[in-house]
Amino acid sequence: MSSLVKEDLAKRLFGPRRRRLQEFIEVEGSGAGRCYLCAAVTKSEEVEICMVKHLRVDKEEKYEILEKWFLKDLEMIDGKEADTDNPYFDMHFHKVYNLEAYSCASKYTFARTLNKLNEIYLKKDLKIVNFDDTYLNDDSIWSSNNRDCLVLMRICFYASNLLCLSLCPLS
Repeated sequence: MSSLVKEDLAKRLFGPRRRRLQEFIEVEGSGAGRCYLCAAVTKSEEVEICMVKHLRVDKEEKYEILEKWFLKDLEMIDGKEADTDNPYFDMHFHKVYNLEAYSCASKYTFARTLNKLNEIYLKKDLKIVNFDDTYLNDDSIWSSNNRDCLVLMRICFYASNLLCLSLCPLS
């Protein structure tokens, strides 16, 4: 489903504006319709981050950019609490934007994407705080395009270890 939305966003909103959509996540928005946080690269290789509202008007899909920022202006991404599974994070530009992703995994996916785009295009010191580094790094076995699936697999792995340990008799 998300690949269809990404394809539609790329075709209807970003393509005509000569932008390459790199990643998007669903975030909680106000009012009717869905909201997406998107990362796109311009022809001049600037990285844009934008909040997009998804509306349905007369059986037609419409997208509207509500806010737009540049990655060069992003001072910090704060994942709130690295030790808990929560979808909340803050993006610090000239103002702090409190966001709620659809899932914790999508929050990590977006932070990974911004980190990677920063390494490719800006090479600036981007502060990413209160995220578990294991899930942020591309060289980690747990990072992949499978996103939620790998996070779930790791949680299952830990749960099975706990179960085995709880069943082991203490001598």
